Amino acid sequence: MGGSIGLRAAAAGLTVAIASATAVAAEEHPFLAPFDNSGTFTFVWENDYFANTDRNYTNGLRFSYLSGFKQPNGVTRWVADNILGAAPEAGVRRGFAVGHSIFTPQDTEATAPLPDEHPYAGWLYGEYSVVVEQRNVVDQFAIQAGVVGPAAQGEFVQNNWHDLIGGDPVNGWDNQIGNEPGFVVSYERKMRRLFALGDGALSADITPSYGASAGNVRINARVGLMMRLGADLTNDYGPPRVRPSLAGGGYFSPRDKFSWYVFAGAEGRAVAHNIFLDGSLFRENDPSVDSNALVGDFQVGVVLQVRRVQIAYTNVFRTKEFTTQEGAQQFGAVSLSWKF
Repeated sequence: MGGSIGLRAAAAGLTVAIASATAVAAEEHPFLAPFDNSGTFTFVWENDYFANTDRNYTNGLRFSYLSGFKQPNGVTRWVADNILGAAPEAGVRRGFAVGHSIFTPQDTEATAPLPDEHPYAGWLYGEYSVVVEQRNVVDQFAIQAGVVGPAAQGEFVQNNWHDLIGGDPVNGWDNQIGNEPGFVVSYERKMRRLFALGDGALSADITPSYGASAGNVRINARVGLMMRLGADLTNDYGPPRVRPSLAGGGYFSPRDKFSWYVFAGAEGRAVAHNIFLDGSLFRENDPSVDSNALVGDFQVGVVLQVRRVQIAYTNVFRTKEFTTQEGAQQFGAVSLSWKF
């Protein structure tokens, strides 16, 4: 009996000590929530089916995992300290993802090349990322590596999907961009609350961001702004997306059982190279079009979070990416994230 009471007393004391330590840590670094030690799994699906079209950027899939706060070592530690400038109290996350994107012309019935329309292309890649959160700033460094061309299996994915939903076959995949290893290095910074109004149950904020990407797949620089209205806006930095896009930080912090917000945003990109429009940097026989140097994305949507699950829908309007494109493009993005 005495031993049992002693064990219960020791357990209670340990619980109080842990709670006290957590409270002190939260007071010293209020942007680091105790439950952020858990990781975030995310699935994103983007498709122009939501706009009743089937052209240009027509489908994107991305599965990702972003860890909770870590004390990393090796490559992650070096990137956090030397590239992202992590302070000793910063929260550091490490992420992995796999993604697949498909691009087609507007006329998917033709078998002959269509020189004035978007070339056929597939992009299959893996991604490694490091995310550093410091007060009201989040910095992200990411490396994507994969393959562009027939090896990316764009034709297989698209035509089997069309078979599944009873759609028409896409006939021109013999004209796609050729096989090439793909590589992209990206950096992005998000800053919380350029403007903020209210707090807690109902608030609004404006979150700016900027970044750049370089590699044989794409080279661009970008700047964006997101406006949000809802509850518990400090839980995240916006919904996840398939890049290039105005995307969130890749995680959320469920400080409450339920939260929500609506958002609108814009991102402008200065594009020096896009392999899906310009063809390869190393080959001259790839299909290509005259691409535009400036591209803009405008998006609106809604985010709901219930306990450890977050779901979001984004409607995207993208300006013309090449000179012969027939008007802007519209597509939708659905994401499902959960804390593990």
